[in-house]
Amino acid sequence: MKKILFGLSVTFAFLLFLSFRSTEFRMGDDIPVDSLRKIYAKPPSQWPKPTIDSGVKYTELGILPPSPINLKNDSIKKIVDLGRMLFFDPRLSESNQISCSSCHVPDLNWADGREVSIGHDHAPNTRNAPSLENVWFYKRLFWDGRANSLEEQAESPLTSKIEMHQDMKVLPKKLKQIKGYRTLFTAAFGDDKINTERIFKSLADFQRTIVSRKSDFDRFLEGNKNSLTDQQLVGLHLFRTKARCVNCHNGPLFTDNDFHNVGLTYYGRKYEDLGLYNVTKKPEDVGKFKTPSLRNVMRTGPWFHNGLFGDMDGILNMYNVGMPVQRVKPEQENDPLLPKNDKLLRGLRLSKGERDAVVAFLQAITTSPWKDRQPELPK
Repeated sequence: MKKILFGLSVTFAFLLFLSFRSTEFRMGDDIPVDSLRKIYAKPPSQWPKPTIDSGVKYTELGILPPSPINLKNDSIKKIVDLGRMLFFDPRLSESNQISCSSCHVPDLNWADGREVSIGHDHAPNTRNAPSLENVWFYKRLFWDGRANSLEEQAESPLTSKIEMHQDMKVLPKKLKQIKGYRTLFTAAFGDDKINTERIFKSLADFQRTIVSRKSDFDRFLEGNKNSLTDQQLVGLHLFRTKARCVNCHNGPLFTDNDFHNVGLTYYGRKYEDLGLYNVTKKPEDVGKFKTPSLRNVMRTGPWFHNGLFGDMDGILNMYNVGMPVQRVKPEQENDPLLPKNDKLLRGLRLSKGERDAVVAFLQAITTSPWKDRQPELPK
């Protein structure tokens, strides 16, 4: 009897082991991980066809691109050096207490780790501070796309009543009183004139140099085929296929540079935020927000425009069921602004092991930040 029980327990343990391997290291299309590794050892152009919807402009995943700023050019470097000083200087705020780096912290991958940022007089913002890593890549800035360049973007936090609370008529005069800045502006622009255009230019060029570090996934693409674990490799395949992530998160920076409604508008409720619609006033843009890059995503939570989610497993669970759908009240049936979730959203029905593999792959595109300590500020 004991031998039979022992045999049953060994068989049960073996079945559990097989089940674990199936969950963790085999795909829904039943590709063994060894075969998967051989497939993905090939150039990306020979990878399996991604699962993308009609109309999606797909760019294959790739190696981290460099900054467009050439720091070997001495003239450009001087503008960047000035921008770096301005970025870290709290004197750009009306209170002399808040700098750009208050909400975009180098040690936190240039985000701030908060649900929403805290600004002037400790006022809470209405949105989460996104990472500035690789920000040069975006065609439109802010969660709602209201700025078309980093130069245009710079003015908004500086003048916002709940952020830096600065009067841009005052700031150039304020900086002019600091001898060190007169020297830096002269070095960067040829004379000591200080105006808003030069302030914005310097801040923008500095931010264009903020690039994330190469990840294990980049090393995998460069030829180190052991830089991804089996689970991460399965996650990569899922990311491109069954999980359908690449419909929105594609290209070397894992973003389509577009805007989507994922069901978090809180329409008609206290925390309503209509996103891109606030800029374009087009009904079809209600609830759309910028697709963030997933580079270093595991270090830049909480996530989404309102910082709603602080747990990646929770996010995967929500995507797994298709995200929240707007409940339509009788009086809203003919409302032209009633939010409609993006047609790309649908329940994924990933198993727990598959969701874990996707999260493991997100770890493979996540790195610790470069060290960038605050410089000694001009006096």
